[in-house]
Amino acid sequence: MTSFAHNQSVTNLNAEDGYSIQGSFPKPILWAVILLFVMGFIAGGFILGAVHNAILLIVVVIFAFVAALLIWNACWGRRGAIGFVNRYPDADLRTAKDGQYVKVTGVVTCGNFPLESSFQRVPRCVYTSTSLYEYRGWDSKAANIEHRRFTWGLRSMERHAVDFYISDFQSGLRALVKTGYGARVTPYVDESVIIDINPDNKDMSPEFLRWLRERNLSSDDRIMRLKEGYIKEGSTVSVMGVAQRNDNVLMIVSPSEPISTGCQWGKCVLPTNIDGLVLRCEDTSNIDVIPV
Repeated sequence: MTSFAHNQSVTNLNAEDGYSIQGSFPKPILWAVILLFVMGFIAGGFILGAVHNAILLIVVVIFAFVAALLIWNACWGRRGAIGFVNRYPDADLRTAKDGQYVKVTGVVTCGNFPLESSFQRVPRCVYTSTSLYEYRGWDSKAANIEHRRFTWGLRSMERHAVDFYISDFQSGLRALVKTGYGARVTPYVDESVIIDINPDNKDMSPEFLRWLRERNLSSDDRIMRLKEGYIKEGSTVSVMGVAQRNDNVLMIVSPSEPISTGCQWGKCVLPTNIDGLVLRCEDTSNIDVIPV
């Protein structure tokens, strides 16, 4: 395992970083809506059988619409959240007030504790994410308890963030971004597929087998895919958080309350809450890095 996993300056992030239907609505309300439609469907069946009223057809249409809306948001809601971040206007840190929620886009500089990516060993990073996925067929093992058949499931994830500096394109000012020391962070950082493994080629990558052994993960006859994403020094990144001025030091910290994306009617995307500091960086394999 990585040596900085237990470092207090490093924030260890879990997999819950994007859009979720459960996170958009309180569970009691969500279950109440589902129960309401089930009861309406049953009642509509009795009405149709007793008086041959078309109300059942109306209930079925409404139920199908709501189900389609939830499925659509489960599949595309994360893109809607990323679209909200991309469209949010950049602030000028010269005029930003203390406590103001801002979005800043600029170049990254490492702080006192740079990271190294888990598999590719990319040095001087401020955020790293290495994810191992497995494909589950009809009789293969599940990667996790929620892994459905004929889908890719997450088996292992290592995701870390530390404090770093950002040089704002708008103002030219430099701000300290407080993503370390257990801060609440929502990363929207693209990952690239590093390696695809199946039973026929698993012995062709000794580095991957070593990576599995170091984490006590079995290879067996699984179909696996390793993805990695990172923000390294010199990358361009967008940060959303609260501006804070303390003894002439400009910082961007986590907001005290989650930020709502609001409804995106044109894309049929329901509102969701984004918690903590937001990091947005496009595919690191395609971006240009500015030497610092």
